[in-house]
Amino acid sequence: MTGRVHSIETFGTVDGPGIRYVVFLQGCPMRCRYCHNPDTWAFDGGREMTAEEITADCESCREFLKSGGITVTGGEPLMQMDFVREIFTLAHERGIHTCLDTSGVTFSEKRIAEFEKLMAVTDLVMLDIKHIDSTEHKKLTDFPNENILAFAKWLTSIDKPVWIRHVVVPGITMNEEYLDKLGRFLGDMTNLKALDVLPYHDMGREKYKSMGMEYPLEGVQPLDKEKAKKARDIIMSGVKARLHEKKRDR
Repeated sequence: MTGRVHSIETFGTVDGPGIRYVVFLQGCPMRCRYCHNPDTWAFDGGREMTAEEITADCESCREFLKSGGITVTGGEPLMQMDFVREIFTLAHERGIHTCLDTSGVTFSEKRIAEFEKLMAVTDLVMLDIKHIDSTEHKKLTDFPNENILAFAKWLTSIDKPVWIRHVVVPGITMNEEYLDKLGRFLGDMTNLKALDVLPYHDMGREKYKSMGMEYPLEGVQPLDKEKAKKARDIIMSGVKARLHEKKRDR
């Protein structure tokens, strides 16, 4: 089986535990306003590769993947679900830890059987929750978030280890009400292993210009690390509040 690959990073340190072999797949339906890789959007871009080529190349880097493994990201990897499943199946045969980095945008109850097959060979899911409010999520990405939150709940129901990622953008997600609401949602995720709160940056601006595209968040200043830490504190306060509510209601 072949898939469309945008690029490969052989020494990733921020895409899951340990050092990772990171595969960026081509194609994404979302149009996140802060996306710094618009070159991954087109479904006919990138290059064709087989799952065997990818896992063999990963195997050649094995000695460097300290406490790590392979991460498939995008674009949106769930747009090539069968391809991801084949990569992960071959990786598991080699004893390589597998991580899926996704927005969860394609999840639906009608596709549970497909997702179950993929999760059978997925060790960890890194789930991007772009915005906890569905209306605001649609403004930010062109998609509502109901199926994404449903995916998060389903992952909890099957006890699949999850890392949550959340980008904090001034004037959009840097909002105490939304951050607290996100925290309370995460408080119900008994499978949550980590929370990455990422400050918005505008390093993709030049790429948009080089592609002849208007940068969607022109004028929005990058968020400093102190404000990102404050945002994480608010989220964690919401998590603790939700846990306290559940304990009280027992």
